[in-house]
Amino acid sequence: MPWRPPSNDTFYRVIVRTGQFLRWALRLDIQATGLENLPAKEPATGPSRRASPGKGAVFAITHFGYVDFAVVELLLWRHTRAQLRFLVHQGAADHWLAGPAISASGHVVVGYADRSDAYDAAVAKLRAGEYLAVFPEAGVSRSFTVRECRTGAVRMAAEAGVPVIPVSVWGAHRVMTRGHGFSLRRSWRAPVRLEVGAPIVFPHDVDVEEATEALRGTLQAGIDRCIAGFPLQPEHGAWWMPAHLGGGAPSDAERQRLDAADAAAGRRRGSRQTK
Repeated sequence: MPWRPPSNDTFYRVIVRTGQFLRWALRLDIQATGLENLPAKEPATGPSRRASPGKGAVFAITHFGYVDFAVVELLLWRHTRAQLRFLVHQGAADHWLAGPAISASGHVVVGYADRSDAYDAAVAKLRAGEYLAVFPEAGVSRSFTVRECRTGAVRMAAEAGVPVIPVSVWGAHRVMTRGHGFSLRRSWRAPVRLEVGAPIVFPHDVDVEEATEALRGTLQAGIDRCIAGFPLQPEHGAWWMPAHLGGGAPSDAERQRLDAADAAAGRRRGSRQTK
């Protein structure tokens, strides 16, 4: 088990500054629309925004690559100097290097089997005014379309009485994603587009299944608009474009087959971890 230091604002700022440096070094072209939908900047008593009870939010983010979280984190920090906490899988938290960083950044760890503690901790953070980021797809979508989403984002927001802010990210997967490691050539001046959707407020008695499907549609619509405004024109069969647009990514049917195989392997690993 890795060392797990307590949450530390100074460490969080170091991580953010590191991300800002890497963005500058790679000259990433990150552009976003819908910035008016981000939380308004508030006066802070320190170098970062403190929690304001009742003013939290769930950020529901698409997940096509391994740096999607970073571009959203940098966007929010630049806009409000606010810290964004993530729901992180236990497997990442157990890593000897990532584990201490996850703990020091104040993220919420979701266990292999029992997820109730993580859910309760997430709701508590939201009620305390924290901003919590969730990947509703619960894993990278290899088809580069928004896959079936889990209901956690809607349930947490409804229970805590905070809005869900949908964020669609397109282009960051070209930097690094499943099956395609980091490439300096692809990353140099890489365009990344984000759309921040209008906050969605759900009542306590919301139909979570219906609301989650509507959220998935909102996220996909944002991706479609990001693709339409993307500056790169891919060659036919480009690996980073979805199949329905002539790209080389797996079709939705193939992605579902691969996801099922991954889920089965994950259950076996989790079973071994809990023994």
